[in-house]
Amino acid sequence: MLCIAQYTIAQDSRYKEAFPDKITFRMALQTTSNNFTLRDKITRNKTEFIPNDKSYLGLSVLFRFLEVDFGYAPNFLSENKDNGDSKLITFNIRTFFGQFMQTVDIYKQKGFFIRTQDLTLPIDELKTFKIGGTSSYIFNQDFSFRAIGFQNEWQKKSVGSFIPGISYYYTKFKLEDPNIETQIEHSFKLAVGPGYYYNWVFDENYILSAGATGGLGFNISKSQGETLLTGLAQMVFRVTGGYNSEKFFSGININTQILTNNSSENFVLDDSISFLEFYVGYRFDAPKKWIAKADEISRKFGID
Repeated sequence: MLCIAQYTIAQDSRYKEAFPDKITFRMALQTTSNNFTLRDKITRNKTEFIPNDKSYLGLSVLFRFLEVDFGYAPNFLSENKDNGDSKLITFNIRTFFGQFMQTVDIYKQKGFFIRTQDLTLPIDELKTFKIGGTSSYIFNQDFSFRAIGFQNEWQKKSVGSFIPGISYYYTKFKLEDPNIETQIEHSFKLAVGPGYYYNWVFDENYILSAGATGGLGFNISKSQGETLLTGLAQMVFRVTGGYNSEKFFSGININTQILTNNSSENFVLDDSISFLEFYVGYRFDAPKKWIAKADEISRKFGID
């Protein structure tokens, strides 16, 4: 019990409250997609690759320093019934090392619409696989990103923080269609930049959060056997609103990430990830063995 008390005192303040002895379960109805846009800089024409899936179910399990989220787009949802053989699977992990925050994201998609100025066509065999994440540093210890991420903390008072970070994503494409002249095989994007987020707390239980991150970096892509290095600009926008209490919480998350290439080549491929979710969750008492093991790992590795 002494270890638990020490952890609680270290983590709780008049600005935020942690739940070191709780397991948090979270369910959400989510809409997300990883879109791609192929731009012809000479003709100003563009071809958009829009994933066919519309909605999916998300399940999150959170305990101490580990936050795991899994999402799947089932066909029984009415909005997905006309999507043919399209598939979408997402997997996300977030963990904290003191004031450092690390995320890992995986997106596996099959089935796209190709949209041009003249027409829109479904292409079931187009596939993409993306893996990457972001490493960030939260300057203000009183600011809780967990309160707006997977809701594993409770922000008690309004506060903001400067949060710079570095993002990196590898994407593998299977866009083998005879109607597409430029075939992209894979790409690696890296961007570094500043960010700022602010949590407004109303009547203690209600929160509204907004923030943005900007960054510059580079993109390495392979197309038709040739490797191309280009400049990269990144923008991330996030808005969150919700209700939080000791056990029950609910809310809405909106998040958009845009990665735009700057190249002297005629064709450039832009990348964007959009995310919208409605969630509810509940916190249960964790088994004593879990708490003791988590305390041991926290002391050994400095993980929160």
